[in-house]
Amino acid sequence: MSRLTGKVALITGGTSGIGLVTAQRFIEEGARVAITGTNAGRLEEARNILGGDVLIIAADAGDAAAQNDIARQIGETFGKLDALFLNAGIADLRPLGDWTEAAFDRSIDVDLKGPYFLVKALVPLFSNPSSIILSGSVNAHMGMAGTHVYALAKAGMISLARTLSGELIGRGIRANVISPGPIDTPLNDKLGLDPEAAKARAKAVVGLVPAGRFGTAGEIANAVVFLASDECPFMVGAEMLIDGGLSIA
Repeated sequence: MSRLTGKVALITGGTSGIGLVTAQRFIEEGARVAITGTNAGRLEEARNILGGDVLIIAADAGDAAAQNDIARQIGETFGKLDALFLNAGIADLRPLGDWTEAAFDRSIDVDLKGPYFLVKALVPLFSNPSSIILSGSVNAHMGMAGTHVYALAKAGMISLARTLSGELIGRGIRANVISPGPIDTPLNDKLGLDPEAAKARAKAVVGLVPAGRFGTAGEIANAVVFLASDECPFMVGAEMLIDGGLSIA
């Protein structure tokens, strides 16, 4: 497979779940890859999985100033960038009454503000043509209780794919967004639920999905590869909903 041969790709949040699987797929397709993450142990595990040729960058996705250093490392190592997958994020789900300003700011910083400033820092490095893939969510299209801030940030990412495209398409940079539904990833283990509650939640979620199951990280990775490739040059500012039919149920 060689759909990404010669391309340089950066995947934020590339140490587990969708990000790690996407990094593996990019490498299989011939790309040179860089990933970011915050946990030193998981970064090292990812290095062992992906191989020594991958650029590993320790960076907080929610720190706007730190995004300039990511761009610096990409420039020094590769000299260009052909594909960016803005995958890093958190899903802090809680009732409206439980939100604090600090929690709100952290979610917006990681899920929207940091990615925005990373794109800003990377623009001089993007090739012509190149591709930005943003991570949205089906939650941006639904009124699901407890998802207020997460859905808000993801709606911002969907909008950002359009506005970035409007500004950057003249430079040959396409921006599109992937909006997954329920995906079986380690993110589900970070919701703070005990095992019984987590099992009950998973059953309830699957009951809402017409396809009758969670999606897989590999299914999302396949779509990201497509958007990063040269197979869809006319796809600009678009959203791909990959949700098992949840948004139409």
